[in-house]
Amino acid sequence: MTERPTLAREDVVAMVASFGDRPVAEVSERIDSIQLAWLVHQVEQRYGVELELDDAQFGRMSTISGAVEVLREAVMVVEDA
Repeated sequence: MTERPTLAREDVVAMVASFGDRPVAEVSERIDSIQLAWLVHQVEQRYGVELELDDAQFGRMSTISGAVEVLREAVMVVEDA
């Protein structure tokens, strides 16, 4: 049985930082809509999944913490399917 990679907070911060090619120290807790679109795309590419997120899930992802929570759940659901 292979162990699934875990989506960590550090991964999310690094992906957001890659938008605009900036240091991770410059990433704020708030995520704007363009950063969020970039982040979802990066997660889909990294994990080889297609995420189908609803409005409520997008609403919870206005912060790094919220994005980590939602994306962890979403990636696990897709991988289990």
